Amino acid sequence: MAGRDAAVDRTLGALYGGGGAAVRERGAGLGGSAPQVARWLGDVRRYFPTSVVQVMQRDAIGRLGLQALLMEPEMLEAVEADVHLVGTLLSLSKALPETARETARAVVRKVVRDLEAKLATRTRATLTGALDRSARTARPRHRDIDWDRTIRANLRHYLPEHGTVVPQRLVGHGRADRAVRKDVVLCIDQSGSMAASVVYASVFGAVLASMRSLDTRLVVFDTAVVDLTDQLTDPVDVLFGTQLGGGTDINRALAYCQTQITRPADTIVVLISDLYEGGIRDEMLGRVAAMKASGVQFVALLALSDEGAPAYDREHAAALAALGAPAFACTPDLFPEVMAAAIEKRRIPVPEARGAEADGTL
Repeated sequence: MAGRDAAVDRTLGALYGGGGAAVRERGAGLGGSAPQVARWLGDVRRYFPTSVVQVMQRDAIGRLGLQALLMEPEMLEAVEADVHLVGTLLSLSKALPETARETARAVVRKVVRDLEAKLATRTRATLTGALDRSARTARPRHRDIDWDRTIRANLRHYLPEHGTVVPQRLVGHGRADRAVRKDVVLCIDQSGSMAASVVYASVFGAVLASMRSLDTRLVVFDTAVVDLTDQLTDPVDVLFGTQLGGGTDINRALAYCQTQITRPADTIVVLISDLYEGGIRDEMLGRVAAMKASGVQFVALLALSDEGAPAYDREHAAALAALGAPAFACTPDLFPEVMAAAIEKRRIPVPEARGAEADGTL
């Protein structure tokens, strides 16, 4: 091979075998090799589409041990930023030197900005509709009558001789945008396996917090619990406030969430976790049962990402399902529909092939 084909072959060989011994040696964590690896990453971006670049970067981090090199600004500027890279950077955030910290924040901010642009408009539209529907009343004031739905509901009472409908039932809405209608608590497992879910949940948390009809809290946990609600205006601050890795104590996290619930019938708790509990299992399940008995809408997402069904504790997922709490892996595209269903207290749209352990009934 010659020309472009030879260059592509060398780029692939550096990662997957063949002529790549030199690069594999450079990828062993030697700080001085960062410029050379950065040039290799530039070649990857030159020869392959973005979706392939992201896969190759993840493979390089895993196979060549490039975590240490990600602490170099030149290296960070060369990579193709995506959710998985953000997860890796967050796991390294406490070790990042000052020279790389601002570059890392810029990389994270770019990914967050792109995700917000992709997800925010549809999420707000979907949830605004759900809030309006959940706020409808059968005895509305004149200015709150939903005339389209009122006419549809009373077509049987049409009087042809008068050419009009005489409504027997008025359908109205309660102007959900004027006051908080629902409280939302996002409770996020920040163990290392949940990195992509933490990124998406932080973005969605910021979107929900921007809606006046929702009072949104964001809680992250491992064996400790941290309330990041006051940072929700900037999901980048939220992400750098997490500490990926460590153990898991779901029971302790849910105990804290219980203390934040003041209107159970109008509260939605979303637990995002693979359910590998390091705390007290029976107490965890007891807290979920108590919340549901009080009127809380409770949903457990085994993942919030595009990666499909993750490894998760099937016994705990089945136990939650037995309590009537849906437990399933959720894509970012589906999340607005899940929240809308919870707001309206209707059947949750549980995808069949993504680790579902419930029928979706709240």
